[in-house]
Amino acid sequence: MVTQAHKKIIHVDMDAFYASVEQMDQPELIGKPVAVGGGEERGVVAAASYEARKYGVRSAMSGVMARKNCPDLIFVKPRFSRYKEISKQIRAIFFEYTDLVEPLSLDEAYLDVTENKMMHPSATLIAKEIRNRIFEEVGLRASAGISNSKFVAKIASDINKPNGQKTIPPEEVEAFLEDLPIEKFFGIGKVTAAKMFKLGIFTGRDLKSKSLDFLTEHFKNSGEHYFKVVRGEHFSEVKPNRIQKSVAAEHTFRKNLTSEIFMMERLETIAEELENRLIRSKIAGKTITLKIKYSDFSLQTRSKTLPHYVKDKSVLLNTVRELLYQEKIKESVRLLGISVSNLNNATDNDEKVMDVQLKFEF
Repeated sequence: MVTQAHKKIIHVDMDAFYASVEQMDQPELIGKPVAVGGGEERGVVAAASYEARKYGVRSAMSGVMARKNCPDLIFVKPRFSRYKEISKQIRAIFFEYTDLVEPLSLDEAYLDVTENKMMHPSATLIAKEIRNRIFEEVGLRASAGISNSKFVAKIASDINKPNGQKTIPPEEVEAFLEDLPIEKFFGIGKVTAAKMFKLGIFTGRDLKSKSLDFLTEHFKNSGEHYFKVVRGEHFSEVKPNRIQKSVAAEHTFRKNLTSEIFMMERLETIAEELENRLIRSKIAGKTITLKIKYSDFSLQTRSKTLPHYVKDKSVLLNTVRELLYQEKIKESVRLLGISVSNLNNATDNDEKVMDVQLKFEF
C-alpha cells in the first residue's frame, strides 16, 4: 500500500477563471482589463483578468477602488450558471484520469493520480496533458502544481502562473519549504505572520530552527502543526466527496441601514433565499449565525445552536431576530447575512495508511 507521504497529488487552478470565461465568450474583451463584479459604489470585484491585475485590481476589492486603480477597467456582471457549466466540463476531464478528485471551488481541484486510469507513471506529464486538454476542449488556460501533498501542490500551482506548472518531487520538498516565505504556509494568516516576524521567523528555514517547545509556547496547539508542516509532514487525503460545512446567504445594501425594523425586512428575504438553498441541497443544520458588516467595514457574528436540525424560513427568522436584538447595533449596517452550519451531512472517512517506504517517478 502506498503511504500518503509518497502520493502523487496535482492541484489544478484555472487562470483568472471568471474573467477568462467572459473574455472567451466575448472576444472583444480579449487583451483588455476586465473585472467581474460591480463598479458602482457598493460593488465588489469577484475576479479580475491578468490585464486588470497589472493595475493592482484584485478580487474582493471595492468597485470604486478598482476603477480608481484602472480608469479603463471594464466591469462585467457575473454569470454563475455559465461558470458552473464550464466547471463541469473541466471536471469531466479530471475524472477521465482519476476518481479521486476533490473540488475546492468552481475553478480549482486536487487530483490524486498515484494510481490513475491511464496507468501513467508521471504526475508531471498527466498535469501537462490535462492542461492541454482543458485548453483544446474548453478554450481556457490552467496552471498546476504537483507534489506528494495537497499543501505543497497548491503552493506549487501558483509559482508559474499563468498557464504554467511546477513539480516539487518528494526529495525536494523540505528544501523548497525552507526557502518559502512564512506567510505562504498553510494555517499562517496575517496576524500569525506578524507575530512570527516579531520572533524573527521570516522563512521556512527560520521556522524549522525553532523547537517544538518554543512553537508550542508561543502558538499553543498550532505549534505542533507548524513544527510538522515545515518538515513536509502535512498529509491529508484527497477526498472526492468534500463535506459541505455550511450554507449561507447575504446581501450588501445600496444604502446603510440604521433601524432594526428595516434590517428584519431584509433578513426575511435572506432567510427565504437560504431556505431555498437548504432545500435544494437536501440538508439542514443546528447552528444559525447572523453576520453583520458595519459601515466602517468591521464584522460581527452572532450564533445560536438549536437542539434539532432546521431549514425552515420561519425558524431561521425567529432565531435571527433573537440574535439581532441580542445586542445593540453599534453603527449603520452595510451587509447582513445568515448561515447555517453544524449540518446533518457529516461523516468521517479518514483512513489510516500503512507506512511503506517507496519512491515514485514524478
